[in-house]
Parts: sequence; C-alpha cells; structure tokens
Amino acid sequence: MLQIIGTKSCIGTKKALRFCKERSIPHQFVDLHRRALSEGEWEKVFRSLEASTLIDEASQWYRKEGYAWRTFDAREELQAHPELLRTPLLKYAHEVVAGFDEQFILDHRGQR
Repeated sequence: MLQIIGTKSCIGTKKALRFCKERSIPHQFVDLHRRALSEGEWEKVFRSLEASTLIDEASQWYRKEGYAWRTFDAREELQAHPELLRTPLLKYAHEVVAGFDEQFILDHRGQR
C-alpha cells in the first residue's frame, strides 16, 4: 500500500492526500507529529534517497537552528529532528520519492 509520510500542515502532503482521496487510491498516512519513523523505515528512505537531498532548507527549523552555517550529518539530523525533512515522502515497498509526485502515485495505485 502507498504510504504518505508528512504532516497535516504541509501543503505538499495535503495535496498528495487530496489527490489519493479524489481518485479512491488506497493509502496510509503517517503523521510525523504523531509518530516518528522507526530505524527500519529510515533505512528504507536512505537506501532510496541521499539524506542531504531530504533536508528542507526552506523550513523554519532549518533557519531557526542555523543549519545553513553548520557542518552536520544529514542522516543523524533528520532522524533526530524530522522537522528538517522535505515532505511529503511517498513510499511504496522499497521505493521512496520526496515531494508530491502525481505519476508515482498513479503508477502504484491499487497495487498490494
């Protein structure tokens, strides 16, 4: 089943959820404000995508904590502070994409 990982306040996440609901595409929403990703889930994400590309440089947390002027390990910081994550993450089996990707959703609709 398609997983949409993000927060209810994220515009891209809202867009992905609405897209799936309007087309009756089965999906599971993982709200990062309610549940953190497990170590295994993070590993699947990092196998698909480079950690540094997942950092949302436009986020308030990034600016507030001064990440632009820091040297840091992206994997460690994302796991410790999911507020840095560029959302939504769309996950199906071992495939993960960052951001709203209409074609990815359509390609995996109805698959089990």
